[in-house]
Amino acid sequence: MRTPFIAGNWKMNTTVAQASTLVAEMRERLDRVEGVEKVLCPPFISLATIGELLRGTSIKLGAQNMYFEEKGAYTGEVSPLMLSQLCEFVILGHSERRQYFAETDELINKKVGAALKIGLTPILCVGEKLEEKEAGETAEVVARQVRGALEGIESPQGLVIAYEPIWAIGTGKAATPPESNDTIGLLRRTVAQLYGEEFAQGVRILYGGSVTASNIAGFMEQPEIDGALVGGASLKAEEFSSIVEQSTAIKKTK
Repeated sequence: MRTPFIAGNWKMNTTVAQASTLVAEMRERLDRVEGVEKVLCPPFISLATIGELLRGTSIKLGAQNMYFEEKGAYTGEVSPLMLSQLCEFVILGHSERRQYFAETDELINKKVGAALKIGLTPILCVGEKLEEKEAGETAEVVARQVRGALEGIESPQGLVIAYEPIWAIGTGKAATPPESNDTIGLLRRTVAQLYGEEFAQGVRILYGGSVTASNIAGFMEQPEIDGALVGGASLKAEEFSSIVEQSTAIKKTK
């Protein structure tokens, strides 16, 4: 059985002081929850500070992005080598990176390979736009994104995938659990085509997009959904703690 996985993506929110306060508000409660992998992804500036606050707990740390080169004249970028000293996970291919910073499947592929090479675990994001959904192109789009991101990578051990329909991110319009389950099932079959059924069955695939404490149960009840990449709700200590607690409780009963 795949261990549930809940990650909080804080995006471009919180100063170092605010991030520290947020962690202090939910650290003890999250640490008590067993049977689920818990990851916080604060802004780069807070990684070192939050890492110290999480030391000795069961809560893990992730970054929100990285460049694929280990060092060099890339002003403003952060490398996998730098992150490897600070965290275990890194979000790659998020729709906001694709949309606002013109990241392509080819660039994301380089980032995934660089992360794996240095020992970081990618949380690879894929998802369709509203017009692609309405045109019935969801399956084609997300399968293409997965294949593009993993092209030439022999064995992406530990890989986590997050299905985040772009039309549901930050809009309050979550995809329904059944339709998300169907798409995530397709993603698992795509991974199986690349690496075999046994490997695919071990990959955690998450849902992301307007996840809240009120709707997490419906997603976690689905057989293909292994957790969630949580945005706005992860900035609220009470709500994020509830999401984590519900996720493991539901999976334990199945």
